[in-house]
Amino acid sequence: MAFTATDVKNLREMTGVGMMDCKKALAASDGDMDKAIEWLREKGMAASAKKAGRIAAEGMAYAAVIDGVGVVVEVNAETDFVGKNEKFVDFVKGVAATVASVNPADLDALLAAKYMGGELTVEQQQQEMVLVIGENIKVRRFARFAEGVSVPYIHAGGKIGVLVNLEVSGEATDKVVEMGKDLAMQIAALNPSFLDKSQVDQATLDKEREIQLAIALAENEKAAKPKPQNIIEKMVDGRMAKYYKENCLMQQEFVKDSSMTVEQYVASVAKETGLSISLKDAVRFEKGEGIEKKQEDFAAEIASLVK
Repeated sequence: MAFTATDVKNLREMTGVGMMDCKKALAASDGDMDKAIEWLREKGMAASAKKAGRIAAEGMAYAAVIDGVGVVVEVNAETDFVGKNEKFVDFVKGVAATVASVNPADLDALLAAKYMGGELTVEQQQQEMVLVIGENIKVRRFARFAEGVSVPYIHAGGKIGVLVNLEVSGEATDKVVEMGKDLAMQIAALNPSFLDKSQVDQATLDKEREIQLAIALAENEKAAKPKPQNIIEKMVDGRMAKYYKENCLMQQEFVKDSSMTVEQYVASVAKETGLSISLKDAVRFEKGEGIEKKQEDFAAEIASLVK
């Protein structure tokens, strides 16, 4: 029986076993999915088949500069407890080191890369961690900056990982690195949608203006003394300026000194150090972000056990 790339992908998702091993299993089983799973189990590679389907929304976000390369990764596990496990943390750091050295194009390329330059791929090492720790573990995403000055920040032991990338005209001083960490901490705390107002696309601006205009008109209808249209337009302009301050990092109030914006803070550090400094990019990973966590009904679970 022939099998397709989709069959290989499905078997991989069902068992958590590497792509090449799934292909071998299907070839050895004439494309029969059930027999392929049995083949993998017999080879000791699918002992955690059931674990691979369980939701992994905990784990760790990690950021670091490794050999001058900035890296931020998220690796998920099922429980917060495992996120603090020394072996799991070492695995996460190994994944980051692999990203730094290999420069994978995407997640599939990372999973296929040799973990820490060793014999196993990242995907195979991930599977080893599943077997050792006893939970579903998944490398979820990564980002990498090879140019410029990268400054990492890890919040709450891995709940949030932030990597800030700066363009600096000369050698980055301690003051510049401190500034980078300040920006990373602000990003971790406030999670701005954009780094600068110049990044806000026109469609987003048009939609936000439409919303603010509708709110202003509704308020005006209820007012004892309705305002003319030109005043309403000015009100909307003011609210759009507030939108930038709330959603764009550089226009936000600097958390550590409310007398200035983040943009003004960066300018002040540039002036103090005599360097040209600009924020090139930043990435914020929050563990489990966007993953729908399973809601456990413990009462029902206990009731089922005592029947």
